[in-house]
Amino acid sequence: MLGYSREEFVEKKLWEVGAFKDIEASRNSFLALQKNEFIRYENLQLRTKSGRLVQVEFVSNVYMVGDEKVIQCNIRDISARRSAEAALLAKEEDHGLLINNLPIGVIIFGADTRVVLCSPEASLLLGIPQVKILGKSAQDLDWNFIREDGSRMPVDEYPYYRVSTTGKVLKIFIMGIDPGHEAEIKWVLVNAYPEFDGGNSLRRVVVMLTDVSDIKCADEQIRRHLEHLTALVDVDRAINFSFDLELSMTTLLTHVIVQLNVDAADVLLLEPTSQTLKYVAGRGFHNNLAEHKTQHLGEGYAGRVALKCSVIHIPDLAKEHNLLLDGKFQKGENFVSYHGVPLIAKGQVVGVLEVFHRTRIVRNEEWMDFLKALAAQAAIAIDNVTLFDDLQRSNRELAAAYDATIEGWSRALELRDNETEGHTQRVASLTVKLARLFGLSDAELVQVRWGALLHDIGKMGVPDEILFKHEALTDAEWVVMKKHTVFAYEMLSPIRYLRAALDIPCAHHEKWDGTGYPFGLKGEQIPLVARIFAVVDVWDALRSDRLYRSSWPVEKVREHIRSLAGTHFDPHVVKLCLDSDLLAGQDYER
Repeated sequence: MLGYSREEFVEKKLWEVGAFKDIEASRNSFLALQKNEFIRYENLQLRTKSGRLVQVEFVSNVYMVGDEKVIQCNIRDISARRSAEAALLAKEEDHGLLINNLPIGVIIFGADTRVVLCSPEASLLLGIPQVKILGKSAQDLDWNFIREDGSRMPVDEYPYYRVSTTGKVLKIFIMGIDPGHEAEIKWVLVNAYPEFDGGNSLRRVVVMLTDVSDIKCADEQIRRHLEHLTALVDVDRAINFSFDLELSMTTLLTHVIVQLNVDAADVLLLEPTSQTLKYVAGRGFHNNLAEHKTQHLGEGYAGRVALKCSVIHIPDLAKEHNLLLDGKFQKGENFVSYHGVPLIAKGQVVGVLEVFHRTRIVRNEEWMDFLKALAAQAAIAIDNVTLFDDLQRSNRELAAAYDATIEGWSRALELRDNETEGHTQRVASLTVKLARLFGLSDAELVQVRWGALLHDIGKMGVPDEILFKHEALTDAEWVVMKKHTVFAYEMLSPIRYLRAALDIPCAHHEKWDGTGYPFGLKGEQIPLVARIFAVVDVWDALRSDRLYRSSWPVEKVREHIRSLAGTHFDPHVVKLCLDSDLLAGQDYER
């Protein structure tokens, strides 16, 4: 080991050997050895004969061999072991340096579940000083871990237990760390693995934490944006497919409460004439006082919002509600804060969207932007409904004007012939009632009424000497008389809104068997409403008095019409008309 021969050691004092000459106080050490009978150096540096230094473990003890005291020295070369230990120490230092500088948190649990190592990044993520984490048990309940859904994580779901109970690697596990005190939750990606000793017993568990809060926040933001977009589409669909303002506003307010996480909301509509805001719809209120809310422009929070045409935010209603919010209303609701947003359509305020909160919640720019987007949707809905109501009112007024004009024409026709006074109104009323039995819609019945009122409009083109002649008409005169249906077409067809009413004026003299005029239509070629009117026209003519005859009794008229079924009239129409008793119920008393 030292490079000396046996002869170089024999008969020499140990300190006289070159290997020990450099040992300070070696002589005293050996004298002490004789006294204490034992000495040990765990890391002694000796020099070999060639001058190389070696690390040795030196143990010497004294014992008696007979009467002679013997000193025995045991020397073991530990250079390799010391080199390995130094390398291991350097490796551990490098490992510790690496762990301390990693951008991820590292926690190592021993077999007894306690923390034996915690990196600075892990301490930062956990929000707990390193000195408090070291020695901390994995079973402690104050790790503040939460699930992705925000609920508290039970101990058996902690990363350590997921690994220690299964013996398997845990990969890509997301959890939250809630430090409390209104601090933001940190979201971490967890990877963990077990380490086993030679006997396959768990030696430790290494848990690595990567901060993914920014990614989680971005994902959450994308999710919120998607939900907001879906909500806007849903509101837009409700607006476009319904002109029921209350229904549209209820849909909108549902999304206001859910997406903005508020407690209550309502929509107030501004009535231009009275300059007052009135409740239209609301959600989330504890009582119905909001439904009776009426505010003049400039009064209360909503009135100020509408007057100033700007958003109002009251963070603390307790300081101001006595001035601008009804005390009885607030007492039953216990609202803490308020937002009011004007509803503006085409540059004009049409209402106010109000949002109420019963707890203090921090609102960011994204929240406010979405509130304004929903307010814009509400304004569109109100504007659409207003336009629709105005259009309906205009249509009703126009339809009433059309109807009055047509009735005026029909009365003007009757003024030419006092003998048929009231005939046009009666046949129009009866024809509409019977047409309803055949399933015609209300819109179609309007055209039926107009057609019946104008059924003889073409007679305005027939000369008076033919129209009012008491004697029988000549063949030539009949040719002219029969043209009144053609005249009706020529007069009415240029009028667009009367084109659907032409069937009766043009075809009420057609007959089921094809012998009618002007076109000789047969069977179902004749429009249904003209077939119905033909029966009604004959019924009313026979039931009415004329200068040349008295009215016929009901039964005689019934038999006459029944006899013409299949020739003059449609048999099905005859049966339905006679069975309905509508004809017989008409009052012909004078």
